[in-house]
Amino acid sequence: MRSATTDALRRSLMNRTVLVIDDNEAVRTAFEVLLSIHGVRTLTAASPAQGLAVLAREAVHLVIQDMNFRREATSGEEGVQLFRAIRARQPQLPVILLTAWTHLETAVELVKEGAADYVAKPWDDARLLTAVRNLLDLQRAQSDAQALRNERAAAREQLAARRELCGIVYSSERMHTLVSMAAQVAQADVPVLITGPNGAGKEVIADIVQANSAVRRGPYIKVNIGALPDDLMEAELFGTETGAFTGARARPGRFEAADGGTLLLDELGNLSASGQAKLLRVLQTGEFERLGSNQTRRVRVRLIAATNANLRQAIREGRFREDLYFRLNVIELELPPLAERREDILPLARHFLDSDLSLSPDAERALARHDWPGNVRELRNAMQRAALLATGPVITTATLGLPASRDAAPATADEALLDRDTIEQALARSAGIVAHAARDLGLSRQALYRRMEKLGLKSTA
Repeated sequence: MRSATTDALRRSLMNRTVLVIDDNEAVRTAFEVLLSIHGVRTLTAASPAQGLAVLAREAVHLVIQDMNFRREATSGEEGVQLFRAIRARQPQLPVILLTAWTHLETAVELVKEGAADYVAKPWDDARLLTAVRNLLDLQRAQSDAQALRNERAAAREQLAARRELCGIVYSSERMHTLVSMAAQVAQADVPVLITGPNGAGKEVIADIVQANSAVRRGPYIKVNIGALPDDLMEAELFGTETGAFTGARARPGRFEAADGGTLLLDELGNLSASGQAKLLRVLQTGEFERLGSNQTRRVRVRLIAATNANLRQAIREGRFREDLYFRLNVIELELPPLAERREDILPLARHFLDSDLSLSPDAERALARHDWPGNVRELRNAMQRAALLATGPVITTATLGLPASRDAAPATADEALLDRDTIEQALARSAGIVAHAARDLGLSRQALYRRMEKLGLKSTA
């Protein structure tokens, strides 16, 4: 009876293709027998030219290559040239180097160039199988992640072809769902409530609603209620008649200006009690009076309200009308903070940079790790500051000047793409040992623990 470890190993290797390039027929045969026992489709080549020809016509998941291909050759130069040729053709293809101790240093240098691993001759079968399995599992996870990215990119392109998205930049599935909903609900002439933290991009979501609205041909008026003094708030919204204030002349408010179109009320939670009552009436009847006037006016306005306030809490505390909340909350679009959609960080960062600037790998890691309490607005400001301070075309961590990141943040965008199924499979293969599963997935143990905690997963070991 085979052990659970053997079964797990076979499941990892089954239906994968490995190419062995070695001039020694005995070595090729040994690998073919060892790998085939575990379900690997094994291809062999006796020279670099033959190996490259196989790669040109076959789908290969991993290459095991020797460093020397002539008996008199000991420098490893042929292996170096072969490795670089493979990388030039297929940069993501993992390569294991077969090395003798005499040119171990060369193998180490190639690992720095991107070789996946090296195995010394004579090799240990168990260690070799473990290396092959880990690399194939990692490649599968990376391939799945890339397929998911491609699928999301296609979905974004399809949505952009059907709807006006106002230049919004995102990559995460969560934002795609939100943007899709915003474009869809825009077709119905009902109020929309957009909630989310400051700086997360609520106004852009409002713009998408307006751009796809049935009333988009009308005016689009925006009011930041939080920027208005309390004594002028209602006058700004509903207008005034002569004498309503000392020396005041008749003046229409924002509701009249938006008649036949859309009115965005930002920072709605700051609206006064009197203003809330008047807003409720407008929503119910379309009627209001200017301050200082008894004349009833009628408007037809599509209302979009945005707030970073917890309106349910405000209702409990008596600061916001419950009936107004339910009038506004026909459709609620909840915009998550940037820290909860980390796949969007790097696309946004690149979008905020001039085309002649780029990010170094260490800068990308620093951006992905940062918590961004100020959300998209903070990210935009950080990139603008870095562009001003940059002394060359590449922005580094030092140029960004971000505070030291807390360990609670995911390390990379790829980490955020790992879903529950992928992680559960890795844990099953490793018998629940997180360190082994993390190695299989190409993550640090801490990074995998963070992702498991976010998904509510626990190790059984």
